[in-house]
Amino acid sequence: MIIKHKEQRVGIFIDTQNLYHSAKNLFGHKVNFAKIVEDALAGRKLIRSIAYVITSEAGDEQGFFEALNKNGIETKTKDLQVFMGGAKKGDWDVGLAVDAITLAPKIDAAIIISGDGDFVPLVQYLQIHSGIQVEVVSFAKSASQRLIESCNDFMDLTLNPEKYLIGYRPRKQSKRKQGGKPTGKPNQKQNPKSGGKPDQGGVTISRAVPK
Repeated sequence: MIIKHKEQRVGIFIDTQNLYHSAKNLFGHKVNFAKIVEDALAGRKLIRSIAYVITSEAGDEQGFFEALNKNGIETKTKDLQVFMGGAKKGDWDVGLAVDAITLAPKIDAAIIISGDGDFVPLVQYLQIHSGIQVEVVSFAKSASQRLIESCNDFMDLTLNPEKYLIGYRPRKQSKRKQGGKPTGKPNQKQNPKSGGKPDQGGVTISRAVPK
């Protein structure tokens, strides 16, 4: 178990695309980046917090950038590359790694907010050559197992989605009313036209539909 104390200097590096798509695929909701940064920091000294963003072709991310900046998170942007034939590419893996290595002499802990296994070499480099502890924050259900195992501490956002996702509410399972002991047989209606025999078409099955 690692030690976190208030005098630790911390650098936070946010792989925005990875976290956004993980939350969307797993829960269908957007990420509350400010809350994640707050809890990952855990009261320590923040040196820099940087979010790496790929701008879309529509270029409508201004409101998102302003929200991040308002919460003390810097943004670095890169345009989405579109190649002939329709192929698209956009990632900040190298840029994030360079910033983390550059900032390493000025921090005691690096927090990588991503589940991308491509960051395993970066985690190992920071631990061995910079001598700092490396923490990872992501959704365990979609994060690389090697990344989870290589870091000094892992914060699993899957355990508390209502806290880290905007507008998320856990589904409540409906409870069926119990009106006496079950008989083990379906509730069948009597068909007067069939001489008192049960009418098979009168059996209905109701299913609870989650709200």
